[in-house]
Amino acid sequence: MDGQNLISHQFCHPGINQIKNAGVALSLRYGFNSSRISLIRNPDALAVRGKDTRLSHVKGNHNRDGESLSNSQAIAKKGIVLNQKKGKKQHHLWQKRDSAGSGQKAFNLVRIISDLPNEKEAVYRALDKWTAWEVEFPLIAVAKALRKLKSRKQWLRVIQVAKWMLGKGQGATMGTYDTLLLAFDVDGRVDEAESLWNMILHTHTRSISKRLFSRMISLYDHHDMQDKIIEVFADMEELGVRPDEDTVRRVARAFGGLGQEEKRTLFLKRYQCKWKYIHFNGERVRVSRHTLEEDE
Repeated sequence: MDGQNLISHQFCHPGINQIKNAGVALSLRYGFNSSRISLIRNPDALAVRGKDTRLSHVKGNHNRDGESLSNSQAIAKKGIVLNQKKGKKQHHLWQKRDSAGSGQKAFNLVRIISDLPNEKEAVYRALDKWTAWEVEFPLIAVAKALRKLKSRKQWLRVIQVAKWMLGKGQGATMGTYDTLLLAFDVDGRVDEAESLWNMILHTHTRSISKRLFSRMISLYDHHDMQDKIIEVFADMEELGVRPDEDTVRRVARAFGGLGQEEKRTLFLKRYQCKWKYIHFNGERVRVSRHTLEEDE
């Protein structure tokens, strides 16, 4: 074989050393372990194996890109959810009833109606004019005005404002009824108080508070109507409302005034508290009621 053919044979058919060098290059380039690359004489097989390893390397890069893509999608989705929650809170802000300025409105209402005559029509016209430009009924301001009138003991104005508010279909609460019954009591309007009480009893039978029962019994007690006290207590007992100490004393006094001593004794035995607080040596001491009565 001449020199030219020998040179071409060496370039066309690489030897063992060239194959080893190619394997080392592949291992350095793609991060493969050289021990896992089988050195074979067939250059085509080496090319195929190198192609497979390159594909696996590209596939690994694709998996990492997929993971980063899924993470970015999760972050974007979380951001959308947070924005939706934030928007929901902002959406409900307008539904909250704001009481800002209600104190000044209540003060203006008290000032307006205090200068008016005691005619119902004049007061109602002023109240309608006061609410003419309101988008919603100023319930908080009216409630504050009622408390202000109550503290000033302007009972006629309390009755007029409360009736006007109830006529508008607003403020039908136990607090409003209690204030109106108190105003009827002080102003001596027993008939109107009784009409209101009958309406409350038929409309809010299962939701009448102990305070409202006590208010009505107190009203009848102030006007010496013992039979009405017993009627209210009968409704109270039927609904399972236990009377407080003041109501117990008034009902017991009503039984005594009607000459029903046996019922009075049974009533006190059932509802009177077994303990009583007295002041002894500057301290508040709880003692048995029966022991105290025996000592007296």
